Amino acid sequence: MADIRSYRKEKAKREQNRSNYKEKIIRHKLQNIYRVLLVAVVLIAIAVLVLIQYKRHVYSGYDIVSTVLLEGTAGAEDARLQDCVLTYSKDGAHCTNAKGEVKWNQTYEIQDIKLDICRNVTAIADYNGREIYVQDSEKQLGTVTTNMPIRDIAVSATGNVTAVLSDTDVTWINTYNPAGEMLFSGQAHMDAAGYPVAISLSPNGVLLAVSYVYLDTGSLKTNIVFYNFGPVGENMSDHIVSAYSYSGMLIPEIHFVDDETAFAVGDNRLTIFKGGQTPTELAGHLYDKEIQSVFYGNKYVGLVFVADDMEHSYMMDVFNMDGKKVNTYYFDLEYEDIFFEEEDFVIYNSTECLIMTYGGTEKFNGYFAKAADLLFPANGAYKYIMVTETSIDTIQLK
Repeated sequence: MADIRSYRKEKAKREQNRSNYKEKIIRHKLQNIYRVLLVAVVLIAIAVLVLIQYKRHVYSGYDIVSTVLLEGTAGAEDARLQDCVLTYSKDGAHCTNAKGEVKWNQTYEIQDIKLDICRNVTAIADYNGREIYVQDSEKQLGTVTTNMPIRDIAVSATGNVTAVLSDTDVTWINTYNPAGEMLFSGQAHMDAAGYPVAISLSPNGVLLAVSYVYLDTGSLKTNIVFYNFGPVGENMSDHIVSAYSYSGMLIPEIHFVDDETAFAVGDNRLTIFKGGQTPTELAGHLYDKEIQSVFYGNKYVGLVFVADDMEHSYMMDVFNMDGKKVNTYYFDLEYEDIFFEEEDFVIYNSTECLIMTYGGTEKFNGYFAKAADLLFPANGAYKYIMVTETSIDTIQLK
């Protein structure tokens, strides 16, 4: 009996030891989990603090990270061609990357330049001329020759070009590929459809938007017509998939911002359209004041007005591409250009720059050391490419 009691005591002791050991393991694991959670909480707190400081930080100047010298071209203008700089004049055009490398050079003689850009593709023509030069940021894509005088052009990211051409009693709206081959052709009669005052191609080249103006019993009207050059439009009369009429209004601007979104701006109205095959009117906003300027990016469109108070010169209403108003912003800078980024928008002229968040916080309000012809985002937060008459500077706000 003594042996049995001894065995039971030893067994109980071993079980107690195993139980204590398991508890120690569990406590150890819990301690490790607590340590990991504590470290995670600290890291999250630091990240939140850094983010708050980043969002609150106001920049007072900038550093020039790199500079590439340029040979100035008299009478030339600069435009952004995605990550490159398009320089064009009446004598020709060339494309330069941020390293100062000239990707292509096109010579021509143009008196009245018609220019359109879609992402990294550009089309250049002469108003009343008969040639359209098509290039992207890397190379020349081709030349389109028309048999009638050119009035307007639009280009897609695929290199397709639509041209408004003047005939004796009709206006032609023809679409070509970069090699100059005609893809689609249509007519616009002033007494029926009206006269095309604005055109835009979707980046993929599938949709064409045209704004026609005409008189109806003495009243001015505008028709916005969407054409589909894909399979959906093949079964429709003249490829027309949707059309909208606006009485008493001139709509001289229409733009695609992506393959499914377009907007039109009239005398006192902003309209957003959605649809990759059959665009429909998503939202409309009427104004009782005159629109001074229109600027847009991939996600936002801004309408600039004379300020409605005595403290500022201008005000800008910004809308997202769902047609919802983001905010109204007031400023005094005599702007030459405005562009939109993910978290901020930039207003600038040759000597001054204002950067503001969509929440209304000024991130930078200062002067350039050199006169800027063009400014656009570079890779990196608050990093920009600044084009001057003699250089391409990469700058970083500080």
